[in-house]
Amino acid sequence: MKTIIIGLGNPILTDDGVGVKVAQLLEETIDMDAHPDLTITEASVGGLRLMETLLGYDRVVLIDAYYLNQQTNEPGKIHHLSLDDLRSVSPTQHSTSAHDTSLVTALDAADKMGYKVPRDFIIYAVEVENILEFSETPTPAVAKAIPVVTSEIIAELSLKTL
Repeated sequence: MKTIIIGLGNPILTDDGVGVKVAQLLEETIDMDAHPDLTITEASVGGLRLMETLLGYDRVVLIDAYYLNQQTNEPGKIHHLSLDDLRSVSPTQHSTSAHDTSLVTALDAADKMGYKVPRDFIIYAVEVENILEFSETPTPAVAKAIPVVTSEIIAELSLKTL
């Protein structure tokens, strides 16, 4: 199964880089030679541009920062979501922007136009504390979540490690 793992975010905006940091750790940990149908990458785009990256793959794993609201936010909490979940909740940080459409809408449009859209979506959304200040270091709770998400992805996809 042709699979792409995408760490979303900006690695210099404190916790916003959680997806990128997970992708980097996965690249350091996984035996890529044992998985020729696996691509690991980073992105800081959403909507149409993210959808274009996913075309041609069977399975997608997205990792992104997630901020619910100040009252209920639990930094470091990991959410395991599906594409259908994105249809019913606010999008993760880079699934939409003011100049683009949501990822769900972009995928629906691509499907209607006959493009090969992935059918298997796995989304890891990590609740974050700080996505506004410049820093390459995540807050402690989010930093603790990075190896946990990495291990969960490796286990879920049954990936061989180095």
